[in-house]
Amino acid sequence: MTSLSRRQLIQAAGAASIAATVGIPSISRAQATVALRFSASMTADENAAHYVWYQRMAANLKAAVGDKVRLDYFPNSQLGKESDVVQQVKVGAIDMMVSGSSIWATVLPEIGMLDLGYLFDSYAHAAKVLDGGVGASLNDMLQKRVGCTVLTWASHFGPRNVYTKTQVKSLADIKGLKLRVLPTPAFIETFKVMGAIPTPIPFGELYIAAQTGVVDGFEHDAGTVLASKLNEVTKSCWLTEHLFGPMTVVASRRCLDKIPAELRPAFMKAVADSTVQQRAIAFDKATSAIEELKKKGMTFFAMAPTERNAVRKEMEAKLWADFGKQYASTAPLFAAVNAARA
Repeated sequence: MTSLSRRQLIQAAGAASIAATVGIPSISRAQATVALRFSASMTADENAAHYVWYQRMAANLKAAVGDKVRLDYFPNSQLGKESDVVQQVKVGAIDMMVSGSSIWATVLPEIGMLDLGYLFDSYAHAAKVLDGGVGASLNDMLQKRVGCTVLTWASHFGPRNVYTKTQVKSLADIKGLKLRVLPTPAFIETFKVMGAIPTPIPFGELYIAAQTGVVDGFEHDAGTVLASKLNEVTKSCWLTEHLFGPMTVVASRRCLDKIPAELRPAFMKAVADSTVQQRAIAFDKATSAIEELKKKGMTFFAMAPTERNAVRKEMEAKLWADFGKQYASTAPLFAAVNAARA
């Protein structure tokens, strides 16, 4: 065996050291993937609005940047309940979150305006408003208040309607009925104005509450009614379409900082494309859910346009006006919503 001189050993060691400190890290940097933790409260199911958006985003992002940025999806509240996830997104422990806009009112009360009854006439109206100045203003408030960014405003699977055990066809029929609502002031006050008795109950207890008569009905979207088999305990739907609530995707400041500057335009384009695709799917899902509920024996009644207009004007005069006074920065936003109504 040929022995190495001291000089040769030193040269060999130096070359190995250079390769270790220069060559290998450069390969690692080239192959590094930015992994983003993405939380959702809904299950990973084709009938879940959260999952449908995530699927499109994952595919669009892969096509745009390959493996340079990846979404690690945690559905079904795996990372915690929404109120806790909001706090984790604030500090950057969780990168992104998809949810209804309601939960963000816990840190930005102004965003609660989107939960007020009859604010929007359709999801097309909501999209026009939120893709424009109103959405930008609310996003600016969120960025300044907590450092988070609304990446997009997508759609749930249809508007929320009233489901009851007995037939309801008018405002006269709903007076005095106990309806389960979300435990937020906007929902409670909306149904007080309509004459019902709003009854906040956790969603997990709703089936039994309706079955046993604790409540006479509830308000929700058709897709959720179908998926949760709530049609087994209610047989009538009044198409009030009182809420076209947006689905929001929010990112932390740390999340956006993780994405290399040269990849951010492609990332944001993937976000926008995913929302366009998800909104179209959401419309189809809402229509098919209603048709399926009809097949299962649910009866549907449209809300009379005159009653809808009357309720909307009462909401505007009472709830919207009070909200605008309490949170002055929202007053011009309500005006913008009305301007976009045509």
